Parts: sequence; C-alpha cells; structure tokens
Amino acid sequence: MLFWLKKTIAYWLMPLPLGLGLIVAGFWLLRKERRARLGRGLVAAGILLLVVLSNKQVGLVLLRPLESQYPAIPDVPAGGALPAPLAGCRAIVVLGGGHADTPGLAASQKLSSSALARLTEAVRLARLLPEATLYLSGPAEGAGETHAAVLARAAVSLGIAPARMVLIDTARDTDDEVQELKRRLGPTVPLALVTSAWHMPRAMGLMRRAGMNAVPCPTDYLTKPNPDFRFTDWTCDLSGLERSTWAVYERLGTLWARLQGKI
Repeated sequence: MLFWLKKTIAYWLMPLPLGLGLIVAGFWLLRKERRARLGRGLVAAGILLLVVLSNKQVGLVLLRPLESQYPAIPDVPAGGALPAPLAGCRAIVVLGGGHADTPGLAASQKLSSSALARLTEAVRLARLLPEATLYLSGPAEGAGETHAAVLARAAVSLGIAPARMVLIDTARDTDDEVQELKRRLGPTVPLALVTSAWHMPRAMGLMRRAGMNAVPCPTDYLTKPNPDFRFTDWTCDLSGLERSTWAVYERLGTLWARLQGKI
C-alpha cells in the first residue's frame, strides 16, 4: 500500500500532471463567481509552470547537478588499463529502466531508451570485465514478461552468454534492488553499478547506506549542452519537459529516502 501511495503522490507532483491539474481546477473555479479570481490564478500558474519547465535551458539547469556528480567510465583502448576501482569489480548491476510488451519486436527494441542505454553500457563493461557476472533487474508490469528477462534476451542478442547473467525480477524500486543485491552479494563484493546519470546520486546513496561496495558507472545522459550558441537550445519542447520531470522525480525520490533514513 505504501509503495502505491508513494507512486501516486509522486505522479501528481510531476510537472505535466501538476500543471494540467492546476489548469483544470482553475477552469472549474471560474464557473463560480466568488472563486473566479482564484480560478484565473490557478490557470495562469498551471500555464506558467508548463512553459517554464518545458524550456530546454531550465531542464538543463535542473538536471545537470544530478548528472555531473559522477563521471562516466571513459573509453578503454584495446590492451589499455582499466580504472582501478572498476578493474576489481566482479559484478555488473543494471538497474531496471522499463520496457513495452509489444508483440513482434526484438527484446532490444522493447526496451525504453533509458533501459537500452543502461544495457549497452553494461555490455561494454562486460567485455572489459570478462569474469564479471551481470545482474539484471526489473519486475513484470502486469502479466507480461519481466523486465529482467527482456534485458537478458537483449544482452544475449548483443553477445553476452546466458551463463554470465543473474536475473532479479521481484524488486519493485531502487531500494528493493539494493536490498536484494545486498542479500545475494553481501557488502564486500565490488560491483559496477549501471544506471542513468540522473538516477545515479540516489542509487549510490542507497548503496552506501546499505554498506555496498559499488563503483558508479553512469550512462543515459540527458544533458549534453552544445558548446556554441544555438537559438533552438532556448526554446520550449518535450525534451525540456522530460529533463525537468526527471529532475523533480529524482529529488522527490531522494527526499523520500532521506525521510526514511535510507540515504
């Protein structure tokens, strides 16, 4: 019950539902003469919220502090030395990122853009760490295939042997994933943690609080500013709203974890 309550509250605090909710509530109040002023204020606030948070630069400013906390794992040339913390990892953990149960698509095509980016990075690391085991996480949505299973099938198509993979298909959120990994690996096994760069601060906070020995391997960067000025970088569109949404979502998730003493 607490899990779904958390998800419901978080949903209505996201920019798009919140903005639309304010607009709808405002129009409803406009029907009442005594509440018309409040109604106009809510409509204006909802529109302003959506316009501001849809701006690309606002999305960059909100999301960049999350993505810049941990550096990406650089390219390693053939025969080159791995970064010292990564070289000792015996497990590569891919946190769930969602997929669609669309018939007729290959497993890699079913993955969300975040999940595909995470898996691609994990496959790259798996080739750098041939002795490491891949831990793929994600439950099923409804009666469909588990996310972990879809990740596994996509990994096989990218050349990873099934024997190298372990599926975690019961963890519903990041905290569940961390606790399940702690149960399976213990706190001493060094692991490469692969998740989206904007999600990495919260994931690492949970890992450290649980005493896990995790090396951050961020991917799926959404803030890639152009070095030169471009007018289109200052416009409003869905990419700006997406960045703002993830920034709000992650900060709410971090706040909830801190209130529970998990970070």
